[in-house]
Amino acid sequence: MTDADTTTAAADWQAWQESWDRQQEWYMPDREERFRVMLDMVEALVGTSARVLDLACGTGSITARLLARFPDATSTGVDLDPALLAIAEGTFAGDGRVAFVTADLTDPDWTAALPHDSYDAVLTATALHWLHREPLADLYGHVAGLVRDGGVFMNADHMIDETTPRINAAERALRHARMDRAREGGALDWAGWWRLAAEDPVLAEPTARRFEIYGDHADGDTPSAAWHARVLRAQGFAEARPVWCSPSDTLLLALK
Repeated sequence: MTDADTTTAAADWQAWQESWDRQQEWYMPDREERFRVMLDMVEALVGTSARVLDLACGTGSITARLLARFPDATSTGVDLDPALLAIAEGTFAGDGRVAFVTADLTDPDWTAALPHDSYDAVLTATALHWLHREPLADLYGHVAGLVRDGGVFMNADHMIDETTPRINAAERALRHARMDRAREGGALDWAGWWRLAAEDPVLAEPTARRFEIYGDHADGDTPSAAWHARVLRAQGFAEARPVWCSPSDTLLLALK
């Protein structure tokens, strides 16, 4: 038995997936709704047998929902986080529809690590706010080069309209009050989840490496949906607009 086999046997990957989902839902109670709309748009624009790039894939949340709904789809997950990738690789071990790649999305040559030159859809959620505007615009250029003509890119993330500061402050205050009540009821937050990962015999080592790479949290940007749409069009997409939004988040779709 290899070291990888031992690791896979020693961890309950599905339990870690569910724990990650609950932690993320503490921040985003409407998380499943954005995934549903994302997959609706995949079906509408590129069909149910799509070749998908799960960008900044984490534990493979998008891939899991993609394959559950569209069994004929395939997915390449790309990320740099060794702990979340360990969970993703353990979860999908043996599934020939899925491949995972370790790559730094700020590296100009990150696309060279991918198994395909083009994709029907590139999907990402709650990840790219780790980047500042300039590297994010550069990343969008690389994404535009990967999406085939007629293909789509979708990003579901925090997108804040800075022209509405009072609305933003009121929404944030209400959201955080609800989160505080949920935490008092036992909900696990980001820091608490990572403390558990650091104590796990299988995830402790990749978690330590993860914090060496990222620190506690990156200090990126959350520009407006209008900014994202404008930059995506400038980088080569023909159309771009929101297809779902909450008071704080947007699912933005760009069509090549």
